[in-house]
Amino acid sequence: MTTAVPSWACLSDARRAHVERVAMLADAWAHAMAVPLAERERWLRAAFLHDALRDAPAALLTELAPELAHVPKLQHGPAAAAFAEREGERDRGVLDAVRYHSVGYAGWDDAGRMLYLADYLEPGRRFRAPERRAMADRVPREPARVLLEVARERLRWVVDAGRPIFPETAGFWNALVCAAS
Repeated sequence: MTTAVPSWACLSDARRAHVERVAMLADAWAHAMAVPLAERERWLRAAFLHDALRDAPAALLTELAPELAHVPKLQHGPAAAAFAEREGERDRGVLDAVRYHSVGYAGWDDAGRMLYLADYLEPGRRFRAPERRAMADRVPREPARVLLEVARERLRWVVDAGRPIFPETAGFWNALVCAAS
């Protein structure tokens, strides 16, 4: 279990910086929301693990996540979750956060929801920076509303790009919409 980038990570310097920004943002939200230390550590473990194998060799990703061999860009989450579990991570919420961080997951607890938000809203991402910064600032006050907004943006991007919508993504969206109504 880790609250730092794991030693087994395969990350470029740029990706490592992204992971560190995701963790810093999640940590800032945890402090602002007065999240208990044990929960804050869960958020940080998820953040540090989520892209740990983003730059791993294709053969390793396929070994760890063969079910996504047809979508290589999405293998890193399930592969990192599998590797983290092999290395001793036992928290199902942390593992699910890592596994589904690219697509969303209706069964997430706060570790997954906060990772999804921090991964999208971290300050190093340059697209729509002012709007995303404003959203990030609102997370401690209205996390559910911002989560719905981020999921809508990400889903819109998938649809506009003509990419397939994964069942987990559809389930996540449906759960968010039902919870909001």
